[in-house]
Amino acid sequence: MSVATLVSSILGDDLPVAFRAYDGSRCGPPDAATTIVVRSPDAIRRMVTAPGELGIGRAYVAGDIDLEGSVFDVLELRHRVPTFKLTASQWREALGLVGASGLRPLPLPPEEARLSGRRHSKARDAAAIAHHYDVSNDFYRIVLGPSMTYSCAVFATPTTSLEDAQAAKHELVCRKLALEPGMRLLDIGCGWGGMVLHAAREHGVRAVGVTVSQRQAELAEKRAAEAGVADRVEIRLQDYRDVADGPFDAISSIGMFEHVGLSQLEVYFAHCFELLRPGARMVNHAIARPAKPASRFRLPETRFARRSFIDRFVFPDGELHEVGSIVSAMQGQRFEVRHLESLREHYALTLRQWVRNLEGDWDRAVARSTDGRARVWRLYMAASAVNFEDANTQVHQVLGVKPDGTRSGMPLRARFE
Repeated sequence: MSVATLVSSILGDDLPVAFRAYDGSRCGPPDAATTIVVRSPDAIRRMVTAPGELGIGRAYVAGDIDLEGSVFDVLELRHRVPTFKLTASQWREALGLVGASGLRPLPLPPEEARLSGRRHSKARDAAAIAHHYDVSNDFYRIVLGPSMTYSCAVFATPTTSLEDAQAAKHELVCRKLALEPGMRLLDIGCGWGGMVLHAAREHGVRAVGVTVSQRQAELAEKRAAEAGVADRVEIRLQDYRDVADGPFDAISSIGMFEHVGLSQLEVYFAHCFELLRPGARMVNHAIARPAKPASRFRLPETRFARRSFIDRFVFPDGELHEVGSIVSAMQGQRFEVRHLESLREHYALTLRQWVRNLEGDWDRAVARSTDGRARVWRLYMAASAVNFEDANTQVHQVLGVKPDGTRSGMPLRARFE
């Protein structure tokens, strides 16, 4: 049996991409725009010892599998094998290609996360954040562009520039928060400072940004000084649970909520409520999972599967929640939810821009991190883009108010555009 025969057994005939393997076998159209290259028997060993997407992901990160062409062409194969799992006969065929030694797991790629300690303790959360964000500020600058904003942008049209779309997202959040000069804003998970810089510069607020990433904090502080708003922006290397100097006039949380965890939802929203003055607003911008149909309803499985590529390589301990449970959690801590907006299509556009940025400056991105790390980001961002396009993943902004008695402070009809 050849590698090409195994591939055809798994994926079928009439493939949209070509395959070329270390044993000289080939399959798929010879004139295909994209070719998947199986460079080593280790790719098969990884599939055998970690069936499903994790084994394939490890093989790609380690360089045992490569691709020539478009990563999005490769992801079209998801329609043929949605679970990436081998049948019993395919597993035996794969094992026949590598022999008995194929049952011995290979060393894990160094880019795979290895966390210890109690899940969602402050120490473990800091380690999870460091794994993802403390890669290299230069690497993220290549991927994200000058805005250094690592969350869903808001596009006026599909051809809007990424910089303009990120500025529009920050402005949308500012309007939802009704920011005015002199107000005090807390930005939870401030990243490299995009939101606090925009709010200070465009709305005259005094902003506090908190992050548990050392490299983010250092660069955010530097950017505030370069933008001339250091007198109005304070960046802290601090867990949100340790912020104790309220009240604030507004809270923004953009792309951080995915790290909070189901066990901490009550703590998170209760603390945010406590930090706000009466009448103040909070915008929680977060990725969410779709709801399960009522006929299949079960208690929510919020965390990424432990054997998934994204949990092992990208967001260790990350958890997604259905938006209804987010609204309920906010209101359970006395917030009054006043507005909800889905930005699903916007995140797909954002991610495709990031993939283009990475691929367009690949050699420099590798030099600023590792080849394996660049491969992780290419695969995860492209797969995330198609997940948003397929409605397998969602993203929402939820606006809540800390009521002042019976008064919400909201206009009769809120318009934020």
